[in-house]
Amino acid sequence: MSALHKDEQGDWQTVCLKYLLFIFNFLFWMGGAAVLGVGVWTLVEKSDYLSLLASSTFAVSAYILILAGSLVVVTGFLGCCAVIRERRRCLSVYFFFLLVIFLIELVAGVLAYVYYQRLSEELKQHLNQTMSENYAQPGKEAITAAVDRLQQDFKCCGSNNSQDWAHSVYISSIAAEQRVVPDSCCKTITHACGKRDHPSNIYKVEGGCITKLEQFLADHLLVIGAVGIGVACLQLVGAFLTACFIYLLYKEEEEEEEFGAL
Repeated sequence: MSALHKDEQGDWQTVCLKYLLFIFNFLFWMGGAAVLGVGVWTLVEKSDYLSLLASSTFAVSAYILILAGSLVVVTGFLGCCAVIRERRRCLSVYFFFLLVIFLIELVAGVLAYVYYQRLSEELKQHLNQTMSENYAQPGKEAITAAVDRLQQDFKCCGSNNSQDWAHSVYISSIAAEQRVVPDSCCKTITHACGKRDHPSNIYKVEGGCITKLEQFLADHLLVIGAVGIGVACLQLVGAFLTACFIYLLYKEEEEEEEFGAL
């Protein structure tokens, strides 16, 4: 009687864990879609701005999230199959992938957090130099387009203010045609509108484009970090449930072997 009660209890625990793992897999897929979406959104939304950054940490964080999100889609399917078939070997592989994805997302979250801490200093040191030395120069078309889009999107002019353009290679060249700022600084862009830097004609934003770009990137990094670390914590729950399920299956197999030996 006690053995029968023990078997029923073991079956009940197995069924409960199976349903919990199915629920987890659903949340797992949703989390994976969120991770993948945030990674793609980060690269597509304002990808032009990546050429203005000194380091590739921001892009690397996004690529890591895309990798992790893609793995989640595949691993979630594997998890469902493993739970349905109740195969310990498949569940062990699933458990391994959960830990790998956990580490990948944790790395993305930590990278985003670390980069967030030094973002302001990097922009102050690098953005002004990039804009003044590379704007409208041969072979620097990507940077030129990025600066033009930056100034138009955020309605700013110059890294700190419009006076920064006075020291640029472009404004000092014949190609500038006596402009004092690029045309992308203008509130309404027309040919050679950058010849007049009056506040009624160009954007005069306190803090310049550095402040605007820093806020934009900081918001993205916070989302990357929150999603990466948040879904990584979800992985730990799944890994724990999977480990418990593997243990129950192992105990059931042991009991079956003992019963068979009798």
